[in-house]
Amino acid sequence: MKKLLLTLVTLCLAWTIVPGSNDVQAKKISSKRLNQLVAKMSLEEKIAQMYLVPSSGNPAGMAAEIKHYQLGGVVLFGADFQNQTPKQLKAKLKTWQKASQIGLFIATDQEGGTVSRLSANPKLTGKKYPAPQELYAKGGLAAVSKNYRQTAKTLRHLGINWNFAPVADVSNDPNSFIYPRTLGQDYQTTAAYIKKVVPAIQSQKVIASLKHFPGYGSAADTHTGFASDKRPLSDFQQNDFLPFEAGIKAKVDTILVAHVVMSAVDDHNPASLSPAVHQLLRQDLHFKGLIVTDDLGMGAIKDFAKGQAVNPDLLAVKAGNDILLSTGYQKGIPAIAAAVRAGEISEGQIDQTVKRIIKLKTKLGILKWKQLSTGGKAKNWLFTCGYFYLMLQLS
Repeated sequence: MKKLLLTLVTLCLAWTIVPGSNDVQAKKISSKRLNQLVAKMSLEEKIAQMYLVPSSGNPAGMAAEIKHYQLGGVVLFGADFQNQTPKQLKAKLKTWQKASQIGLFIATDQEGGTVSRLSANPKLTGKKYPAPQELYAKGGLAAVSKNYRQTAKTLRHLGINWNFAPVADVSNDPNSFIYPRTLGQDYQTTAAYIKKVVPAIQSQKVIASLKHFPGYGSAADTHTGFASDKRPLSDFQQNDFLPFEAGIKAKVDTILVAHVVMSAVDDHNPASLSPAVHQLLRQDLHFKGLIVTDDLGMGAIKDFAKGQAVNPDLLAVKAGNDILLSTGYQKGIPAIAAAVRAGEISEGQIDQTVKRIIKLKTKLGILKWKQLSTGGKAKNWLFTCGYFYLMLQLS
């Protein structure tokens, strides 16, 4: 008995004092534990987890913001990859991960072709990243799938766990904004492409994102201004939804919603800010993963929010988004929290979103127990150690 108590005291103290010992990453999580973790978080902490923030380009400043706000994740752009060796990039992203008490989504757009962040620094991987159309022309769906799997493996090796790909849009107009980023094929072939590519990416513990729901078609570029699609809903159901439905059946982790106005469902709000479009995605297409906004800093949303005189991040949450791709967290977190406390948004909705986030971080193997599981309360461990020590003395 005395030997057992001595062992318990030793283990207990080791857990308490070893640096980073409560940064252990969770492998799986029960519903009971999930509810406990969410219950321990403040409203502001929960909302902060919904933010996927475009990198500021200042590594030290970004680490400080992650630590202060406990943001859900960061998105890397071309500049974040430039003038760095793989070792330097991995060290930077590791520093950001350490700043998070929960575990950090680190995302980028690595579609290949015209949207290829890794191509900003050819020395980083020594590889070229062709567009899906080029790969398909040379080797069919097998070549595209193999490339996405290898790319996902590279991303994960560098410390990136989310790829905003594949593009599930279909356009019949080679001159349209989105066409070069698509597979360049019909709806059925694109659906088959999505079915293969999603598991190829996610097999490497990298999140895949179907984009841009409900389907960009030949709409104008929403980076610079407003765009709308006036086709009837039946057109979307028979055509544009096919690749997204294929991705949902392949258990895609996330779907990114475009800023295009889907007039047949909501002729006022862009899809990314439309409750009706999100309801369609959840109820009609039965998607259970994370719904992500397109960048809320794009021209289309800036113009819309200015006209409405309202915070776009708040509108995005009211619409039903789980993840906000936005730099506006400093104003957005308190604005969303105030709306919850005023009864405009259900805290239950926020809780469901955070549960989805924690589940996905668990799946990736990046969720930390740290503050979540122990509340960061070293004193609880010390109390336990003290109890075992007292029992040892009395034995």
